[in-house]
Amino acid sequence: MAKITYVEHDGTRHEIDVKPGLTVMEGAVKNNIPGIDADCGGACACATCHVYVDEAWLSKTGEKSSMEESMLDFAESVQENSRLSCQIKVSDELDGLVVTMPESQH
Repeated sequence: MAKITYVEHDGTRHEIDVKPGLTVMEGAVKNNIPGIDADCGGACACATCHVYVDEAWLSKTGEKSSMEESMLDFAESVQENSRLSCQIKVSDELDGLVVTMPESQH
């Protein structure tokens, strides 16, 4: 299991054990984390699972695909560390990952 910390826009933290093979989005949805709606169910067809990846983890979460880049165009308050959580596959190497939800997703 990888412990992922989801931080709401107001600073509320949720530390969740997420099974490798799931996505960061699936971990949030299965644990009712507020701020990650995942309207498309993880098909990279919306931006309702937008998160900011803690800078220390950017190199470990992989590169954004062109499809993910396109979907991020629909998100509000996009930053360099913006990702769609449905596109980040959980592995043991992501144990300790911290993601923060934008204020627009509350």
